[in-house]
Amino acid sequence: MKFIQQHGGIFLRGALMGAADVVPGVSGGTVAFITGIYFRLLGAIAAIPSAVVHELVRGRIGRFWNSIDGTFLTVLLAGILTSIVTLASAITWGLETYPIALWSFFFGLILASVWHVLGQLKAPRFWLALPIAAGAVFAWWVTTLSAGQADPAPATFFFAGAIAICAMILPGLSGSFVLLVLGMYTPVLSAVREFDLVIISLFMAGCALGLLSFARILGFALRKAQDVILAVLTGFMIGALNRVWPWQEVLAWRTDSSGARVPMEQVSVSPMRYAEVIGDSAQLPVALAAIVLGIVVVLSGEWLASRRSRPAVTSTASL
Repeated sequence: MKFIQQHGGIFLRGALMGAADVVPGVSGGTVAFITGIYFRLLGAIAAIPSAVVHELVRGRIGRFWNSIDGTFLTVLLAGILTSIVTLASAITWGLETYPIALWSFFFGLILASVWHVLGQLKAPRFWLALPIAAGAVFAWWVTTLSAGQADPAPATFFFAGAIAICAMILPGLSGSFVLLVLGMYTPVLSAVREFDLVIISLFMAGCALGLLSFARILGFALRKAQDVILAVLTGFMIGALNRVWPWQEVLAWRTDSSGARVPMEQVSVSPMRYAEVIGDSAQLPVALAAIVLGIVVVLSGEWLASRRSRPAVTSTASL
């Protein structure tokens, strides 16, 4: 019971990150940021290579575990994996059945997250608008890319994991969307649903390689220029709003590996244009309510986190 009281919140954060990572356009890194564990997560991941060399290979298991914040990482990973396995089908069903409501909720989450990340700047300055704009333009450009189709060979899953994980830990960039662009989103999701251990292991090995490499680079960048990096990440989230805009007009379709017809290229349109093209209601009241709900969820999480004494920005010194 004591363990649950101490680490239940970490497990829940992991579950929320896993749920976010399943959805193209929503970043688990954003969830980690708004729930106050982002810098702790980066610090723990960045410590792994050094801890392996200096502690694990010398048989110092306890020191190794403490160096990498092992309990935190294990509980968080358990939450992420539990959420991915249990929610993969549910979120897919929700996006197919209630797309406007669900995308509106995600839109509200990211919109409120922009405000949260801006609040983490140590010394806000006018010139930080430049990296914000650069990040927004880049993320918007990524969201306009057409979904590709890759040959799902074993090596492809490995490299797709290595690439996607870098986006997953960046607030505003969605690893799932990167998989979608690579044409690997459906194969990976299918492997999870079918519990294909071989494919999942290859994908996770790629994720591990990418994560261990990129976390140190990101940690170094945050140490040297935290406000600039946070400004770029804010821009990423602003640009990513294009991908989660609830009203999308499909310009081109493709057939996935299971024979289903799925969007390959789409563009954001006004609710009126959407109703005209689809021939159905734009569900404005539902969309607005879902957006407000998403904003409330983020602000509530921020308020709850502020009531606890926790290391946040100061923890970057350990990265």
